[in-house]
Amino acid sequence: MPSNKSVSDAPIVQFTNCRILRDHQLQREDLWVREGKILNPEKLFFDEKGSADVQLDCKDSIIAPGFIDVQINGGFGVDFSLATDDFKSGIDLVSQKILSHGVTSFCPTLVTSPPSVYHQVLPQISVRNGGAHGAGILGAHLEGPFISKEKKGAHPEHCLRTFEAGAFQDLLATYGSLDGVQIVTLAPEMRRSSEVIQELTKRGICISLGHSVANLSQAEDAVQHGATFITHLFNAMLPFHHRDPGIVGLLTSDKIPAGRRVFYGMISDGIHTNPAALRIAHRAHPKGLVLVTDAIAGMGLAPGRHTLGQQVVEIDGLNTYIAGTKTLSGSVATMDTCVRHFQEATGCSVETALEAASLHPAQLLGIEHKKGTLDYDSDADFLMLNDNLYVQATYIAGEEVWRQDASGM
Repeated sequence: MPSNKSVSDAPIVQFTNCRILRDHQLQREDLWVREGKILNPEKLFFDEKGSADVQLDCKDSIIAPGFIDVQINGGFGVDFSLATDDFKSGIDLVSQKILSHGVTSFCPTLVTSPPSVYHQVLPQISVRNGGAHGAGILGAHLEGPFISKEKKGAHPEHCLRTFEAGAFQDLLATYGSLDGVQIVTLAPEMRRSSEVIQELTKRGICISLGHSVANLSQAEDAVQHGATFITHLFNAMLPFHHRDPGIVGLLTSDKIPAGRRVFYGMISDGIHTNPAALRIAHRAHPKGLVLVTDAIAGMGLAPGRHTLGQQVVEIDGLNTYIAGTKTLSGSVATMDTCVRHFQEATGCSVETALEAASLHPAQLLGIEHKKGTLDYDSDADFLMLNDNLYVQATYIAGEEVWRQDASGM
């Protein structure tokens, strides 16, 4: 343990006049930060006899953990499913721009693509901390190609794959590598999916069920083998039916292993899911709801034609379709917009809305000891918001990385 002197050499910042989201409640107390971590002020006062070097008046803002987006396909003209020469500068651009939406960490998401795309793109996605350069990268989310033809949504049919005799080896050959992969979305009704789920889970990769025609027992079987997430609930899966509720039935299943929680993504943009469906899901299983944007390259751009992997998509207002069809293809919603819409549509508390974009995704990925909360010793990734949940400033590791109206940002 370092001496008190060495501990207290680093500057201590005290954020005052704020309401902090801690223990599921907005609490009127100060936030103390040192060396990128959240400090316990009692230890500081009593063990170190320390005090703040800098005090910042937050002017009665809400301070909440930074948002975590586990499904984002791109934005600002950048498509993560396109193998380009300047892929790295594209991912840097998106990670920088989403700071204004309150996103401090994300999982770049690749839709179903040919193996050549995975082999080119995946080595260029490396896990990294966030900072002034942009939001942190938690690892890739591979949505496909092991999904159902019937529920392919905006995924190109000619790139879909099934598991053959050496199922896990098929998957490795398709992706080329699993380094830096955080989430894989697959259809659990596919033959041999159980062994693939087990193998991926063993490697610490989160398995999500989606783009699927699975019935409830197939979905439950997948959860028993290690699956923990549902990709954009209600979208690209069998609709709820009272005799077989399908994947949606996992929200109230009594076959979930003890001590495990199933999480589910929701695109709360007012288009992908009717507010009534959002309310049903939230009331059935509030602790599992994870807000995702499912944003595509057109997020942040004017309406018109853009890409999503191998497909051309058209943006019309907040609607995004595969060109020439009425098939929805991702969203152009920002994470802060999704949080506000979720709170308005469900009438939930401010705390609940904020945790759906921070604590829940962190719990899903097993990183809640350092991200998604403002507990002592966790990473000082946080937001200042006004009472209407508009982001005023974004901090990563205790440093301001974006502020509303700041020049040049």
